[in-house]
Amino acid sequence: MEAQDMPDGGPGKGRVVMLVDNKVEGDSRVQKAAESMAAAGWDVTLLGLVRSGNGRSWKLGDAQVRLLQLKTPLAKRHAERHRSLLRRPLAYPPGPLGAYRRQWVKAWRADVTTRRAALKVAPQAVGSPLFRKSEKARLVVAGPVSRIVQRWVALRSNQTAEAQRAGRALRGPLDRAFTASWKAAKGKRAWRRLEPVLWDYELTYGKEIDALKPDLIHANDFRMLGVGARAAIRARAKGRQVKLVWDAHEFLPGVRPWEDNAHWIPGNTAHESEYAPFADAVVTVSEGLGDLLRERHGLTERPTVVLNAPDRPVEPREDEETEPVPDLRELCGIGPDVPLAVYSGSPGPQRGLGDMVEALPALDGVHMALVVPRPAAAYIKGLQARAEELGAGDRLHVVPYVPHWQVVRFLSSANVGCIPIHHWPNHEIALITKFFEYSHARLPLVVSDVKTMSEVVRSTGQGEVCVAEDVPDLVRAIKQVLADPDRYTAAYDKPGMLDTWTWEAQAEVLDGLYTRLLSDAKKAGPRG
Repeated sequence: MEAQDMPDGGPGKGRVVMLVDNKVEGDSRVQKAAESMAAAGWDVTLLGLVRSGNGRSWKLGDAQVRLLQLKTPLAKRHAERHRSLLRRPLAYPPGPLGAYRRQWVKAWRADVTTRRAALKVAPQAVGSPLFRKSEKARLVVAGPVSRIVQRWVALRSNQTAEAQRAGRALRGPLDRAFTASWKAAKGKRAWRRLEPVLWDYELTYGKEIDALKPDLIHANDFRMLGVGARAAIRARAKGRQVKLVWDAHEFLPGVRPWEDNAHWIPGNTAHESEYAPFADAVVTVSEGLGDLLRERHGLTERPTVVLNAPDRPVEPREDEETEPVPDLRELCGIGPDVPLAVYSGSPGPQRGLGDMVEALPALDGVHMALVVPRPAAAYIKGLQARAEELGAGDRLHVVPYVPHWQVVRFLSSANVGCIPIHHWPNHEIALITKFFEYSHARLPLVVSDVKTMSEVVRSTGQGEVCVAEDVPDLVRAIKQVLADPDRYTAAYDKPGMLDTWTWEAQAEVLDGLYTRLLSDAKKAGPRG
């Protein structure tokens, strides 16, 4: 029996394939969506990826999770694959030749040095007097020639490294002309030249989706939009009714590029624009982002808002008997009376973590905890080194993520939740995940003056607003909250304030959307 023919409310409500371009762990929105939709009666398979190592599978509630092995040979840019005589005429061609030449000339220099030494310490072992005489003559020439060759190889190697860096950054006049010409010539299709790595995702996911024969594809974010749209197109061409939900997490033109090159934004936005019309419904994280998406892509319907809200705090789950919620203060090595400010989420300069570290010297006795996915990441190590330079290294603590259902109780032992994000277009329009997590943990907040979040905090009274990238004002706001925390936590006692800020409420919205789409598909009947 096909999934769409099974009774409503049973295990066959519909077969759903969710797509995400990460390893699932650490992505609380995607995990909650998969688990809650499976609990609502949908047959859910969540496909993610691993960039190294082998893929694996596991169960997330009743949802099946599978990680696929991603290989990205198309990630290499043209300038990284081909020699550029215009950029760096002396550079070696891409490939092993440059490394070979560097090692070869080092070996030659080592040989010359050894042969000279042998003539001094063991001339008889070198050969006959006539050979030794000719060897000395050869070494008189070989010494300076090998040095010249070594410098020449070093020059070409430096040009090669510069060419590779320029090839990855793609910010020069030729790169801008290349980008502009392809955009003019191909429009939405220009991503095929500007961001061909998107095909690597297609070739990783495409056959897997086809084999699952979904009734509905839920594509998370912009890379998966194209993967999901092409799968839906293939299915529809075969006469199968497949609905596509695009879950837009960010406004792509306003993000900080994930890669430092000038093709990334134009390429990915072109890809998004090409496939957005194939979505049967768009889901996003805020009304503001929904309005931007509707205007940009000419959507006929306003996107459905599904907030990045946390699970409603409940009694401990059964698996917490063997996996209890860690104690944040214990991990930081501090007692219950020590003032503790927390940041929980993905790190990055634009998220204001550097401002928090710079504030530490002015916050006497206050400790800070950074709850991040990779505590050993280079950026985090740099923050720790900076705290040491400021004489506050012992008050900065870095701890790893906990499972999404533990986050609220894990954070609740802090005294203040910080969101000092900088002014980027995407930061202005959304209430981000940590905002809701801090709220359910009943933490007073300190947020920067980005538009949407600062407006909510001012209206609810649950925290203080500081000027983004203004360290003294961040210090002022943290001190103000710590001086009278009850004033801010009283906001959470307002009846109903937190009720809609729960994943349970958002899951009902998502379940309703799925149901409507498949109901419309049944009414429309088979294609072809």
